[in-house]
Amino acid sequence: MSAPTTFDDRPRTYEIRTYGCQMNVHDSERLAGLLEDAGYARADDGATPDVVVFNTCAVRENADNRLYGNLGHLRPVKEGHAGMQIAVGGCLAQKDRDTIVKRAPWVDVVFGTHNIGSLPVLLERARVQDEAQVEIKEALETFPSTLPTRRESPYAAWVSISVGCNNTCTFCIVPSLRGKEKDRRPGEILAEVETLVAEGVCEITLLGQNVNSYGAEFGDRGAFAKLLRSCGEIDGLERVRFTSPHPRDFTDDVIAAMAETPNVMPSLHMPLQSGSDRVLKAMRRSYRQERYLGIIERVRAAIPDAAITTDIIVGFPGETEEDFEQTLHVVREARFSGAFTFQYSKRPGTPAADMADQVPKEVVQERYERLIALQEEISWAENKKQLGRTLEVLVAEGEGRKDQRTHRLSGRAPDNRLVHFALGEDDAKVPRPGDMVTVEVTYAAPHHLVADGPVRDLRRTRAGDAWERRTAAPAQKGVSLGMPGIGRPAAPPVSSCP
Repeated sequence: MSAPTTFDDRPRTYEIRTYGCQMNVHDSERLAGLLEDAGYARADDGATPDVVVFNTCAVRENADNRLYGNLGHLRPVKEGHAGMQIAVGGCLAQKDRDTIVKRAPWVDVVFGTHNIGSLPVLLERARVQDEAQVEIKEALETFPSTLPTRRESPYAAWVSISVGCNNTCTFCIVPSLRGKEKDRRPGEILAEVETLVAEGVCEITLLGQNVNSYGAEFGDRGAFAKLLRSCGEIDGLERVRFTSPHPRDFTDDVIAAMAETPNVMPSLHMPLQSGSDRVLKAMRRSYRQERYLGIIERVRAAIPDAAITTDIIVGFPGETEEDFEQTLHVVREARFSGAFTFQYSKRPGTPAADMADQVPKEVVQERYERLIALQEEISWAENKKQLGRTLEVLVAEGEGRKDQRTHRLSGRAPDNRLVHFALGEDDAKVPRPGDMVTVEVTYAAPHHLVADGPVRDLRRTRAGDAWERRTAAPAQKGVSLGMPGIGRPAAPPVSSCP
C-alpha cells in the first residue's frame, strides 16, 4: 500500500484518543506503529489531523455517551477539513458494531479488538470506496505483539504476555469483547524484553487481563512465576512490574518469585472488588474474604515493604450495609497504599445488569464517599511511614503536573509510590527521564511523597541515554491518550478488571 498523502503531497496525519485500561493504552501504541508504518505522520499539537482514531473502553456506564459526544464535536471539524477520516476501535466498537455508524454516519471505519492490524487497509478502503467500513472479527487474527509498535516511552515499556480472559465475573463485559485467554510462549516474551532492554528500556510491565493464569493455555500453571524469575536474569533490566493479577490464581510460587528476584519490584495491584463473601459469590469471584486477606498477609511476610493497591466496586446489586461494612473491614485490615474505587456501573450484556435489588444511586454515593474517606486516611498514614527513608527513584516524564512551578522533578520509587524531588543548583547534574536518583523523603501526602533535600546520588543510565536520543531526534510527540501518566507504564488498571 502506497504511503497516504494529502493534495499538497505531505503525509496524512493522525491522532489517537485512548480511553480505558493499560490494554487499550498498549493497543494505541500498536495503532500508532501501524499508521506510521503505513506512511502516516503524527499530527502536531493543536493541528487538525487527517485521521482521528478513537480507541474505546466499554467498562463504564458513560462510555457510550462519551464516545458519541466526542464524535458529535468532531462532525463540524470533519465537514470543514477535506478528506478527514474518523475511525472507532476498541471494546465499545467490538460491542456496538453497526450501531456506531447508524448513530454517527460520519464515521469512516469501525474495527474491533481482534483486528487492530486492519486499520490502515480499512482507512484506505473507506477513502477509495467513499463509504464506511465496518470489520469486526470474532477471534484474534494476529497476536498484537507481532504488530509494529510506536512505544510511548524510551525507558519503560508494556509487554503483553496474554490477551483475553477466561473469567466470568457478572459485572464485567471484557471477556465477551476480548475473547478467551491466549498466551504467548515464554521465549517470545523474553525475546521482546531483551530487544527492549537493548534499545535502552530499564523497566517493563508484564501485561494481561489475568497475569496469574498465564500458562494455562499451554499446560504450565507455574509459568508466570518462572517468567518473573527469567526476567530477573536479563542483564540491564532494572525493574519488572505486572498487572493485573487475580486472587483466585495468585499462588505462593509467585510470591516467592517476587521476593527472590531482585528486579521484580515490591508493588502489587490485587483487585478486591468487594469484602463481602455474599457479594463476591454474586459477582462470580472465586475467592472469599479469608483467602484474600491470607494472600495479603503472605505477601507482607515475604516482602515487608510491598505497597499493595486494589480495585473496589461500591453498590453492586443487592449490596447491603452489612456487605459494605465487610468491604471497609478488608480495607482496614489490608491497609492498601491506594485504591481505585468505582460506583457500580450497569453494563448491558452482563448478568449483573439484570439482577434484582439494584442499589439506589444516593445510597451508592454515600457509601462511596465513606470508602474514599477511609482509604485516604489509610493512604496518608502509610505514606507517612516513608518519612526519612532513602529511596531510589526512576525519573519519569510527565508525572508531576506542578514540577515546573515547584522546581521539582518526579518519578517512581521501587514500590511504585510517586515521588516529587527537588532539583539541585548544578544544571549539569539535572537528571533525565530514565535516570535514577537517590533521595530522602521529607514530606508525605495521601497520593505522593516529597523529597526536598539534596539529591544523594544521580545515576545516569542507558535508559536516560535513550530518552536523550529520542528528544534530540526530529519532533516526536506522544500519542494523544485519554488517561494520565503514560510516560511511565506502571500504574494499576483504571478499569475494574480483573
